[in-house]
Amino acid sequence: MAKPTTENLTLPEFPVTIVRELDGNFVHDEINLKEMISNTNKGLILYFYPKDNTPGCTTQATEFTAHLNDFDELGYDIIGVSRDSVESHEKFIAKQDLNIALISDTDEKLCQYFDVIKEKNMYGKITLGLVRSAFVFDTDGTLTHAQRNLRAKGYTERLLEILAP
Repeated sequence: MAKPTTENLTLPEFPVTIVRELDGNFVHDEINLKEMISNTNKGLILYFYPKDNTPGCTTQATEFTAHLNDFDELGYDIIGVSRDSVESHEKFIAKQDLNIALISDTDEKLCQYFDVIKEKNMYGKITLGLVRSAFVFDTDGTLTHAQRNLRAKGYTERLLEILAP
């Protein structure tokens, strides 16, 4: 069981665009995360990352793909979220051979809902950027674990340890 969190977030009920590869074809669907979790009888790991095909984001996505069966055995689906376009997600999935779904949040509605856009200091210049974060929801849609400003490399192994029974 995940360590309890003091955050009190629920899964949103507004539609989001999900991109995944099924049988060699890309599928884009408008889904409602709250409805999705109630229909799958699985928990959900929703992780936010800054940009497709960058070193840290690629590491994180490929590690989640490599451990997909481990998370499935624990009863969790995994979905990555960034502000990249559907087309960018398709290229990222194909190039890195990812087996996880990605949400295209170009309007930043989901990022704002989870409050993951923050000021960052890049070489002395203040910019707004997406802070790498992860949120774990149980089968009832209750947030059980949240981590913000996490380190990409090795995160999946650390999360597996947290979620292990």
